[in-house]
Amino acid sequence: MPRSLVQARLLALVLPAALLAGAWGSQLIGGLYPCEMCHWQRWPHYAALVPALLAFVIPGTAAKRAMVVLAALAIAASGAIGVFHAGVEYHWWEGITACTAPAPRGGDLLADILSRPLIRCDVPQWTLGGISLAGFNAIFSLTGAAIILALAFKRRSL
Repeated sequence: MPRSLVQARLLALVLPAALLAGAWGSQLIGGLYPCEMCHWQRWPHYAALVPALLAFVIPGTAAKRAMVVLAALAIAASGAIGVFHAGVEYHWWEGITACTAPAPRGGDLLADILSRPLIRCDVPQWTLGGISLAGFNAIFSLTGAAIILALAFKRRSL
């Protein structure tokens, strides 16, 4: 098996595991509770772990490469969701969930308030250098997926 595919396989496993560990750590240790869109970003990482693990146990280079590519695509999907979520947080566009909708006017205001999530999707809970957690997920996931794909399809040098 080519060395670059070995590297791609390892990165396809470590990247989503590390990003999920960070997400869960910020929630359980840091006290940052995820909004609905934060959960959306986690699902593709969970999905990426399955083909990434399979790439270590199934025989054949082509099969391993296929599993690595599937993992990279799932990681990229999380990054794309992260771009969308970051755009909602930065108010570049509106979100599509109840956690970004303004409170309705009229009717039973208390019932409307109580039915809304406590954690809003359009307000970042934490930033570093102006980049929210959704933004960091987008950066790490899309960059990582591109590196994984480049390694998976790298031709041997002469």
